[in-house]
Amino acid sequence: MRNCNSGVIAVAIVLMGFVGCSNDDGDGLTPAQKHGVGAACATDADCFVGDTALKCLTFKGGYCGLEGCQADTDCPSGSGCVAHDDGSTYCFLLCTDKPECNYTRPPEIESNCTSKVDFVSGQKDSKACVPPS
Repeated sequence: MRNCNSGVIAVAIVLMGFVGCSNDDGDGLTPAQKHGVGAACATDADCFVGDTALKCLTFKGGYCGLEGCQADTDCPSGSGCVAHDDGSTYCFLLCTDKPECNYTRPPEIESNCTSKVDFVSGQKDSKACVPPS
């Protein structure tokens, strides 16, 4: 007697392998999150977006981003140009909730997801991950 279910099981295992290995989409992370914007850092070498080198900004625990942006288009996708209290502008990670800000930051130096920032473009309905000072 032949067991027809063994072929079905084999196909299911192969398909699960393909689905389980697919990480390029569907993980809920923006390109900025995947590539370092908002990450804790010690040096500039810790920060990158593809071929774009970011700076390790001098916030508590470091913060990978860019300083001196003039518009959101100067920032990596998933981040926005924010005028900070210190008088500089920075590319900060965009967010809707605090956990999005801390994908690559330990609890003792978490960033806050806040709408109490001044976007250079003037948008009022967005939030950014602001690191501790």
